[in-house]
Formats: sequence, structure tokens, C-alpha cells
Amino acid sequence: MPILLLAALSLAAPDSGRSYHVSVSKAESLFVTESGEGQPVVLIPGLFGSAYGYRKVLPLLVENGYRAIVVEPLGIGFSGRPERADYSLTAQADRIAMTLERLDARGAIVVAHSVGASIAYRLAYRHPELVRGIVSLEGGTAESVMTPGTRAAMRFIPWVKWFGGMKLIRKRIRKSLIETGGDTAWVTDEVVQAYTAGAAVNLDETLKSLLAMSAAKEPEKLKPHLAEVQAPVLLLVGGASKGGAPGAEIALLRSSLASFRVDTIAGSGLFVQEERPEAVLGAVQRVTS
Repeated sequence: MPILLLAALSLAAPDSGRSYHVSVSKAESLFVTESGEGQPVVLIPGLFGSAYGYRKVLPLLVENGYRAIVVEPLGIGFSGRPERADYSLTAQADRIAMTLERLDARGAIVVAHSVGASIAYRLAYRHPELVRGIVSLEGGTAESVMTPGTRAAMRFIPWVKWFGGMKLIRKRIRKSLIETGGDTAWVTDEVVQAYTAGAAVNLDETLKSLLAMSAAKEPEKLKPHLAEVQAPVLLLVGGASKGGAPGAEIALLRSSLASFRVDTIAGSGLFVQEERPEAVLGAVQRVTS
């Protein structure tokens, strides 16, 4: 394993548990971080997340008797970044399903942040045996990996290396974390570096995979299938959040899902798992109670 990758893994991985790749095809592998034993809780990061983003939640889950499994979707964190892969949310859900089957993690409570929640909903209706409940952290019903604004920004991707490379990316991500936060004292240089450690391993691959995500086409829309999601869903919304799940998407979830609740986490921003990790544990405990 290259020295740079070893250094990045040391920085970005949580303090406990084990991390490894699971091959889901000849050219594709997902990075998994696992700790604890018991009822499986599967955690899916958002577009700019990784297992590191759940580092405060994982020990709480383990202490309370759960088997915590972070699965980083293709192109996210330390998972593979093949340029020509299918980066649709549907394909991501199917890859995570294959991974959970191999890990014997059926009947899991799925915790998903931001766009990761749209992957979780797809996982629930396409592979219902794998999902016992869903805790969405500020995640709505996205029909594409990227928002229109993020997709528009992709036209500048070819110039990123010329205008600062990872330094520029880290500057933009730090700004975004602060703008969408409540109490943002957690946004330090070390945290920003860890959030981007996977992307920094190979900047060329990262940029090419982002372009591929931007161009990804969904084979089927989520909206017509929401009624097929039988697992209970609990959505956590940060009381100080800016840029979370739009109201129209929350209304759609409320009208479509068999079981749906919303909890507002006072003082928290978009990254509930960073600012109120105990609220995530409480949601896991309540979602199937």
C-alpha cells in the first residue's frame, strides 16, 4: 500500500475498529469501517464525507451494543474512483446492498447523511430485507448525486489543479462546513484535512470521478417508489441548519412513506453527527421502537 495512502488512512479512520475494502466488481471496491457487535447499524456518508465524519457516533453505537458499519459509496472517502463507473444513486444503493450481503448485515438500521439518504431510500425499496429502519441526517429525496449548483460548478473542475488543487478544495469545503453549521467550533484545519484525506490520495482520480458523478443518469426515479419503503424513517433536521433537506422534499416523504417522523435538533447545523452525535444515537434507538 502506498505510503501516502497509509498516512491518509491513519489520519481519517476512527480510533477503533477495522477498515478494509470490499470488492463489488472487477474495477470497483467500497471502503468499510466496522466496529462492535450486535444489531447492525450501517452509516452512509454524504458527497464530501467519509467514516471520519462518524467518528463521534461510532463509539456511542458500540458502547450501546450495536455493530457499527460505515460504508463509503463509490467515489467517496477511500472507496475506489473508477472514471467510467455508474455513479447514479441507484447503482450506489445496489453496491451497498452487495456489500451488506457479504458482511451478513441484513436487517440493519441505516444512518445516512445528506445525499446519502437518497441512497438509503433506494436501498430500502430495492433490497427491503437489508433495511430495518432509516435515520436520515438532513437528507431528502434527491434524484441526482449533485444539486444543480454543484453540477454547475463542475465546469471549473479542469482548472482545479491550476488554481490550487487540494488547497483550493479544502478552502471551499471549510467554507461550506462553516456556512451550514450551527456551533462550528469543530471545523478545524485538522478536521478539514481528514474530511478530504481520501480525495487527496489521487487528485486526478477524484476530479474525474466528480465529473462522472455530475454526468450520472438515474435509471429510475425515487419518487414513484417511496411508497414501497416499508422501513420506518426518522429525519433529523438541525435547528440552525442552512442547506438541508428542502421543505418540498420533506413534504413528499411525509405523504409517501408508510412511517415517517421529523425531529428538530436544536442548535445543530447540517452535520448533526458532528455537533450532536448523541442525538444520532437516540434516533437509532427510537427509529424501530
